[in-house]
Amino acid sequence: MTDLIVKSGVRETVDDHPISADFYEALDKTVEELLEDAARRAEANERQTVMPQDL
Repeated sequence: MTDLIVKSGVRETVDDHPISADFYEALDKTVEELLEDAARRAEANERQTVMPQDL
């Protein structure tokens, strides 16, 4: 699986809280599902381009 998130960006965003190692894997999976859903929505609307409204 390709990493979809940048760990340093996540750490910077939640810099006041420690992050467990398995959080990144769960976040990456969630992002992957979100992207797949957005692509399906675009396809259902007869578009090839994934747009913000697909999120």
